[in-house]
Amino acid sequence: MDTTQRTEQQRSADRRRRELLEAADRVVLRDGPQASMNAIAAEAGITKPILYRHFGDKSGLYAALAKRHTDALLNSLRAALDAPADRRERVEATLDTYLAAIEARPQVYRFLMHPAEGSPAGELGFDVGKHSIPLLRRMGEELAQVIEDRLDLGPGGQQLARVWGHGIVGMMHAAGDWWLGERPCSRAELVRSLADLLWGRLAAAGDKMGGPGF
Repeated sequence: MDTTQRTEQQRSADRRRRELLEAADRVVLRDGPQASMNAIAAEAGITKPILYRHFGDKSGLYAALAKRHTDALLNSLRAALDAPADRRERVEATLDTYLAAIEARPQVYRFLMHPAEGSPAGELGFDVGKHSIPLLRRMGEELAQVIEDRLDLGPGGQQLARVWGHGIVGMMHAAGDWWLGERPCSRAELVRSLADLLWGRLAAAGDKMGGPGF
């Protein structure tokens, strides 16, 4: 098989994988944590063994869906952080971007963060922490890099940026999870309250490169 044939086969496989992930997305939007491999295969018009062939197993499919949605969320968070506004406004915009995302697609959020809830045995009902914790850690590392790049935190700044990155993500996740379940206040009220909590040293930190900073 020549290089051209291999490239075309890879493109075809990538295209088919995207189509299967889109079918999985539709099922997750409909069924949330109850989404099953059988339902996803039926939505895609294939058999379950073919679905396994593309993703290895149910964990592989979950990981692919998680990456798809986490990539999109991180892109949105970066855009909010880099918007032309003062730092407090961008902090609030970043918090609001996260909360708006989980509010807009609660079934997807619950599937990613609470996949065992109500899932049929033998389908997608596996250990929650094994899969959701890496997502939160990835987001924490990404946010830490943004903070380190934009703020002058002085000696030990890299470690402090990582502490803040993981701490902010943990706060957003815990507060958002509680808020999505109970709706005790408006999204805007939650955003303001969380921004107030963060504001202390973050407000006083200097900016790198003379720009508006994080």
